[in-house]
Amino acid sequence: MTTDSLKKIQSLLLATCLIAILPGCSKNESASPGGEPAAKKLKLAFVSNNSANFWTIARSGCNDAAKELGDVDVDFRIPSSGSAAEQQGILNDLVAAGDDGIAVSPIDPANQIDFLNKIASQTLLVCSDSDAPASQRVAYIGTDNEAAGEQAGQLIKEALPNGGKIMLFVGFADAQNAKDRLAGIKKVLDGSNIQIIDVRTDDADHVRAQKNAEDTLVKYPDVAGMVGLYSYNGPAILNAVRSANKTGQVKIICFDDDDDTLAGIARGDIAGTIVQQPYEFGKQAIERMDKYLHGDKSQLSGKMFIPTQAIQKDNVADYQAKKKQLLGH
Repeated sequence: MTTDSLKKIQSLLLATCLIAILPGCSKNESASPGGEPAAKKLKLAFVSNNSANFWTIARSGCNDAAKELGDVDVDFRIPSSGSAAEQQGILNDLVAAGDDGIAVSPIDPANQIDFLNKIASQTLLVCSDSDAPASQRVAYIGTDNEAAGEQAGQLIKEALPNGGKIMLFVGFADAQNAKDRLAGIKKVLDGSNIQIIDVRTDDADHVRAQKNAEDTLVKYPDVAGMVGLYSYNGPAILNAVRSANKTGQVKIICFDDDDDTLAGIARGDIAGTIVQQPYEFGKQAIERMDKYLHGDKSQLSGKMFIPTQAIQKDNVADYQAKKKQLLGH
């Protein structure tokens, strides 16, 4: 064999080896430790409707779900102003960033339908806490707010066995959760001696919420009860009642588990509150969106209710301990 022939054979063998090796190198570079191609992490988001402490617990649920799943990145967003316009800007930003799924508590669902439909056409959209049933959202995860309103109505009747006038307070009267809670309260109070004077709104402004309560105590000195439908309304009412030296005289019933609300119940200054499970809102929203996007469509459908609980003086200590445990305190 000539020297030239030997060189040609060596070159051919070298080229054959390189062809065999290179695809294997490419595969190994993109593979996971188990030898499978590395899966892209899902980008999921949760958007609240205000900055209340209620949402801190929901965020904990989202974060715990992300840790347990290991295949998602979660972006939790809070509209600082509590305005529908700011919330819409956040949703637009998330879609532009390529988020695979978003859970949102719509601030003004009645007037956000077209906008929510636009978002739903670009990503998986789920409502939580406040629903927009007329939109193309895939599912609602949260409280049965009418049933929660009925529970609150029972607390009101217990606190005012002889009847009397009450004022209601809420952030946004048009929000579906507010409308449903009010409907539940009215259903239970129908035919009783308890009269609803009016509903005062505050646009999630905590200072305005307390001012509304203070003004009510001045304008209606015979008001027997004050009911807060949003988490911050309870402490706002309590501060106003204390400032007017009417603690115990004016019965307070509220929603959610703000620390000041729970402390007020423990002292006997607040008759009771209806608590939701925001931790489960966040956790189940992330878990269910993850499974849905991986092909299990049964995880999101229609309305998926998470039960509420009435907290009064006899069970508030147990609830406070449970809350601390959920937050890892």
